[in-house]
Amino acid sequence: MVTKRHHGAWIPLALIISAALLSGIYVWLRMTAPWPGAKGAPDPRLQPISAVTLATLPLATRFDFPVGSENGALVYNAQRFTENLHLGDDLNGIGGENTDLGDPVFSVANGRVLYTGWLSDGWGNCVLIIHAYDENRERKYVQSFYGHLDQISATPNTEVKRGKQIGTVGTAAGRYLAHLHFEMREFVTPYLGTGYRENPAGWIDPSGFLQKHRGAPQADLRREP
Repeated sequence: MVTKRHHGAWIPLALIISAALLSGIYVWLRMTAPWPGAKGAPDPRLQPISAVTLATLPLATRFDFPVGSENGALVYNAQRFTENLHLGDDLNGIGGENTDLGDPVFSVANGRVLYTGWLSDGWGNCVLIIHAYDENRERKYVQSFYGHLDQISATPNTEVKRGKQIGTVGTAAGRYLAHLHFEMREFVTPYLGTGYRENPAGWIDPSGFLQKHRGAPQADLRREP
């Protein structure tokens, strides 16, 4: 009887350990899984985000537009989300052509820089940032992606505050007229992107998301927190 009780006492402990292991495996798979609907492995230039990094991300209590004023003034949307299979918004200065070349690009919210650098001839310089925010008492995550930059002033693997300049509007070394290709993604796995895709699952309307999560009066034009 003593032996049976002894063995029985280990059963709950074994269940707890098994549950913890399964939970850990689930988190690891979720962190390293490809973006929704993708084929193949994530881009090798990016490392999976650890659960610790996600848990320690600074909370974004407010989102602003990346160019122009915080409310998007002085900018027009030349190609909107899902137009021509577009995965983001092409934000241009209201003067058109290259009048916004070199204009500052700002982080839309508090977050952590995942990637900076020359992505390809089609992309030019790019910055990728992940943000944590609260919605209905649930912690959620989004990524903001900034393409075709002329200069980059952000540093990978560092925290960045809302309104901090991360670069300047560019042309991808003359490939396009100056504009910012701006995306918002609701998945966690780092991904550098293609800009166009038939299935936009995982991407969200950038301007719509920013308007919904402004967290400040429309008259508030302050950049710095």
